Amino acid sequence: MRQITFLSALLLSATGVLSADFSGQAAERLSEYIQVNTVNPPGNETNGAQFFAKIFEDAGIQYETAESAPGRGNIWARLKGGDKPALVLLSHMDVVSADPNYWDFAPYDGTLKDGYVHGRGALDMKSLGIVQLQGFLALHASGQKLTRDVIFVATADEEAGGAFGAGWLVENRPEIFGNVGYLLNEGGGGSIYGTDTVFSVEVTQKVPLWLRLVAKGNPGHGSSPQTETAVTRILRAGNRLALTKFPVHVIPAVKSLFESTAQYQEKKLAERYADISNAIHDAEFMNYLQLTNPRANSLLRNTCSVTRLSGSSKINVVPTEASIELDCRLLPDQDAEEFVKELVIIINDPNVEIEKIMGFSAAVSSVDTPLYRVIESTIESHFPGAKVVPGVTTGFTDSHFFRDLGITSYGFGPFVTPQIDRRSVHGNNERITVENMERGTRVMIDLLNKFAIAHNER
Repeated sequence: MRQITFLSALLLSATGVLSADFSGQAAERLSEYIQVNTVNPPGNETNGAQFFAKIFEDAGIQYETAESAPGRGNIWARLKGGDKPALVLLSHMDVVSADPNYWDFAPYDGTLKDGYVHGRGALDMKSLGIVQLQGFLALHASGQKLTRDVIFVATADEEAGGAFGAGWLVENRPEIFGNVGYLLNEGGGGSIYGTDTVFSVEVTQKVPLWLRLVAKGNPGHGSSPQTETAVTRILRAGNRLALTKFPVHVIPAVKSLFESTAQYQEKKLAERYADISNAIHDAEFMNYLQLTNPRANSLLRNTCSVTRLSGSSKINVVPTEASIELDCRLLPDQDAEEFVKELVIIINDPNVEIEKIMGFSAAVSSVDTPLYRVIESTIESHFPGAKVVPGVTTGFTDSHFFRDLGITSYGFGPFVTPQIDRRSVHGNNERITVENMERGTRVMIDLLNKFAIAHNER
């Protein structure tokens, strides 16, 4: 039987005080952060780096910054510890744009009202950045001996692929990630199913493959229609892809996710989720899933969405070239080159070329690690009875840069977010509760204490 020593008791007491201090200021600090202009494009993340730099200076924490291009700032700070593999707390500072005409509150004012913090980035992901910051500051303020380095990293450009942020740091500041074994980032969080709380910890993600299709044809005057043009070719190619349903396929992480959440589904779906490997062959079920839960459906197959079209700059000119852009997302075990060959067959037009805009590699982080077990125990402490399941996200995060380095990376947000609020990510009226910010900070502080502090127990 383990007994808590007097020193450990003091530590637990001090931790409680620190947790209250840092959690209490989390919502106000998020409000201030939302007011910092980091809309991408153009980014201006140096503004965010300066916001964090001032906080680190006030706390007496050394930090470094670097711009990958003018205005594209990145910042990192390190708490030194023992020789165990270091932990990175990663967040991105940039946010997508918002049209104030469709918001109830000014999207960049960080309004605190009715128990919410309102504004762009409230969920994606300035809130998690602040919670990580508060946990990092509390760890520093505790003055305790650490078993490992803990590194706070806030980056530019995630919303556009990370080339000026995480990707740039990996290439140009690799020393930051020396002896790093673990990383916490966005991509996971808590949901409510009836009376149950389920936390998803992202361990892998669908792989983005962004493509441009370019068709060529004879130019001419709009008053004299031709039999076939670049525009008719690109429309035909786009329509063929839009109507294509790629073959269904269940990867192990997705199988585990469906089975783990089966009990929380409506009766019609519960049995199917529990036996998803066989259920995917039921066309009626798959059609129903796409209609009712497009995200779940997209975890079971490769997908392509036609998102941009380009033709003539004038209404009366038939262009020589026309193009569409595709946001394709592949399951992690798929080969991108083979997938492009499949698209060539579907398009079936030698006058349509496929150009690659962007693509990442795939990787999966194991759940058999000390950090994952600490996440589980921390969630149990703060949300008794809650379930923790490995998750797969249809979107992408910067975690792939670090999985490529062999760093175990998890998407973990210590928030329980209602579905109605989740829909505001990249949408209108983005918000997070003050309770989530305060409780999320307490969870993060507890997690860091368990994973990084050398506890004196016998």
